[in-house]
Amino acid sequence: MQNRPPTIGEYLLKKLESYDIDHIFGIPGDYVLRFYHLIEQSPIQHIGMTREDAAGYAADAYARTKGMGAACVTYCVGGLSMVNAVAGAYAEKSPVVVISGAPGIKERGKDALLHHKVRDFHTQQRIYEQITVATALLDEPFAAFNEIDRVLDAVYRYKRPGYIELPRDMVDIHGSLYQRPSTGGHLSDPDTLDAAVDDAIDYINHSKNPVILAGVELHRFGYQNKLIRLVEEKRIPVVATLLGKSVMPEAHPLYLGIYEGAMGREEISQFVEDSDCVLILGAFMTDVNLGIYTANLDRARSIYATSERIAIRYHTYEEVMFGDFIDGISSSKLRRRRKQDLGWAYPTPQPFEVVPDAPLTVLRLFQHLNELISDELTVIADAGDSLFGAVDLRIHQHTNFISPAYYTSMGFAVPASVGAQLGMSNTRPLVIVGDGAFQMTGTELSTTARYGLNPIILVLNNHGYGTERHLCEGGFNDIRNWNYSRIPELFGEGRGFHVRTEGEFDTAIKAALADTQHFVLIEAELDKLDTSPALARLAERMSGKI
Repeated sequence: MQNRPPTIGEYLLKKLESYDIDHIFGIPGDYVLRFYHLIEQSPIQHIGMTREDAAGYAADAYARTKGMGAACVTYCVGGLSMVNAVAGAYAEKSPVVVISGAPGIKERGKDALLHHKVRDFHTQQRIYEQITVATALLDEPFAAFNEIDRVLDAVYRYKRPGYIELPRDMVDIHGSLYQRPSTGGHLSDPDTLDAAVDDAIDYINHSKNPVILAGVELHRFGYQNKLIRLVEEKRIPVVATLLGKSVMPEAHPLYLGIYEGAMGREEISQFVEDSDCVLILGAFMTDVNLGIYTANLDRARSIYATSERIAIRYHTYEEVMFGDFIDGISSSKLRRRRKQDLGWAYPTPQPFEVVPDAPLTVLRLFQHLNELISDELTVIADAGDSLFGAVDLRIHQHTNFISPAYYTSMGFAVPASVGAQLGMSNTRPLVIVGDGAFQMTGTELSTTARYGLNPIILVLNNHGYGTERHLCEGGFNDIRNWNYSRIPELFGEGRGFHVRTEGEFDTAIKAALADTQHFVLIEAELDKLDTSPALARLAERMSGKI
């Protein structure tokens, strides 16, 4: 008896497994229930979230830690609710596979008014075409396997989301065994690669003070070790963009800190902008990364290398793979630099001393946290001062800092902690989130409790939208206060603390670090106008543009 070909649903799950996806985040609905039944029978675990956008954030964080993530929702009411999260993943190059159930092909009469339908049956797919690298409607058995491979290959190659729409009457249909080759086969043109590498090495070797500006693509493509090898073998100092933070261990003697134009530390900005060769590796030149375009990087003194473009000053090279280029410039032809004294970048700080009765401030809170960050913690910062205050936290391991630092969508961090902890089970998330962002997606602590996860949630409560207050004050920035520290009681799990002083925060954060059995929520009450130094500089730069 011949082995039967797999069904379309079975094939899709097997392909997801081959990309090391062990969890799928989502919410069920009638158009996707049959596929959900298959998930339950597979080695992949379904993680039920409370909101579809939160499922997208969780899959995004999972992808950033594991290499690829997946979310599965129903048609339109689910898929369209997840659009913002997927847009953020596209903007920040996070490889998330979106699987949406859909009405059956046989149900789709010309004027059929099926529930969840918007304009026509292709509306949702057309929307996702704008925020993904590839989409597919699995409506033909003979083409379904090829289409699955095409989308997953594009997600893997370009590190951006992809969309697969699975009509409910196609889940159990057997597909064709013929399919295109799966992921792989993307090679550099040898002659162009050699020319690009030789050009770059010649330029770097003739420079006096080169510096590497490391960006987020080194995270996404898993090239952190390539970066560390290049830095250590050639003794070239390195800075990171805000989106690329933790691209290498931040206690490394050749790591200087975050470069973000006028938003950042003046001495780091000066060091980078005085360099006669800035080697930009995998960095997006976004407004946030560039300190709202206050950075001063001269193309004539730059090498710019990403997965999409290789340019050495004014020379551009096509058909050169990013990883091949990094390997090429790491060769013995690139000269090793003399050892430099870079201690000025991270002078040894005075030990933090708690002033027990002093009111908490953003600056002192983050200084205190810096004393407590360890290898076992993954810091997940939401948008706003949660992010800007966290810039100066020293992250010990690479890829232990996650934030929507370009798209800056509020509400990312709490659901992201679910995906991050499932993607990296050996670390514990430390979530830093403002009260406004927490009110958007804080219900995902229910998911946290359901699956026995143990993040530390630090809610910075300044009674409203603090970033916007410093740009344009108004009552629209205020929100209703919650008893955040009592939320664990609502979910029947975890512990809560409400702190106002340095002494209370010290007690709470140490208790949270010691309690690894549950999630712990710390509500840190702050003055509504208190801010981090980075946010103060940002507000000064942007206030005239509002």
